This record gives sequence, structure tokens and C-alpha cells, in this order.
Amino acid sequence: MVILDLTNFENAPLEHDPFDFVIAQGVMTPDTIEALNRDYPDIDRPANYNPDDLDFGPSFQLLLDELNSAEFNSIIESKFGVDLEGTEKTITVRKYSETSDGNIHTDHWSKIITVLIYFNHEWTQDGGKLRFLRSKDNIESYAAEITPVGGNMLAFRRSKISFHGYKRFQGERRMVQVNWVKSSRFAWYAQQLARFGTHTGKRLLRMAQGS
Repeated sequence: MVILDLTNFENAPLEHDPFDFVIAQGVMTPDTIEALNRDYPDIDRPANYNPDDLDFGPSFQLLLDELNSAEFNSIIESKFGVDLEGTEKTITVRKYSETSDGNIHTDHWSKIITVLIYFNHEWTQDGGKLRFLRSKDNIESYAAEITPVGGNMLAFRRSKISFHGYKRFQGERRMVQVNWVKSSRFAWYAQQLARFGTHTGKRLLRMAQGS
């Protein structure tokens, strides 16, 4: 791979407390992070975007190509001991976080594995650091915390107890998310409905805050 160096990810332990996850640092060099931020999509609002709907530079395209590769799939399969054959892979890009983000959740049941890769040059805020939680209602009860700076990468297996979230943050929080999703029409429609409900709830919250 040209953009990603997944040696640290492959060597990192698969943690099982409180659910299966891996955290790795240094999956990209400082020069690569600089290039990716230079070529990062020009996003102006807090939402997840399909890369097909965005404009970006060549290094970012190389990253997407690697995330879509069979080699990347194989590394994830090996780490989690899972067969991803026949699943659907989705990739989304985000640039901004809003105060309604970070709520504790487990991810939709149709998801199998989630990968997050971060790109911020630095991080000095207390909020915005993803936490793997031991409780569905306590953001302070966590097993691990990940700072969203360039080169940090995490992956976890979705389960009924894969609770995660972060303390409120508003501003630039650059990341790419990769999901392997159960391949069925019912799962797809269920996920779209869940997304609609989340987006509708956020819009209502913003309206209430502005009143």
C-alpha cells in the first residue's frame, strides 16, 4: 500500500474488553497526512458523505483505492477472524462534528465491522475523542479512548454491547469510515430508515436550540 502502512494495526492486539476492538497509531506518515489534508474533500457541513458525491485530490483517491482493495479486506478479516465474503462495503467521509454528534450507540445491527481513520493535524480539545464504553449510559465508563489525530485508526466488531461515543465537540474532526454491512435488501432498508430517524432527530434538536 502507498498511503496506508498497516503494520502497526496488524501487530496491535485484538482487545475483547468490553467488546472486540483494535486501536493503532502511525498508519500514515506525517508527509502522507499532509498530502491527504491538502487533497481532502471540500466539505462545508456536518454530515457523512459518499465519496462519489465529493471532489478531492489524487492522494485521497489513492486512499480510497486502498480501502476498497482486497488486501485491506484480508487484513481486517485476519484480525477479527471473520469472513467478509458477500458483504457490502460502504465508505463515508466527514469533516465537521456538531454538538448533536457523539451520542452513545452500538451502530446499526446490519453492520459487521467498522473502521475509522483520522486526519486532524492536532487535537487539544477534551471533547471529540471516541471512547469504547462499558456502559450504555455513562460516557466516563470507558475501556479505551482514541484521539482523532492523523494516523490513528481503529476497528471494532459491532455487537449488542459495542457501545461507543464521545463528549460534545463542534468543529473540524476529519475522518473516513469504512463499514462491512450484511448483504440483504431488508438490512439495507432498515439502515436507511435508521439514518432517516437520526437525521430527523438532529434537525429537530437544532430547531429547538435555535428557538
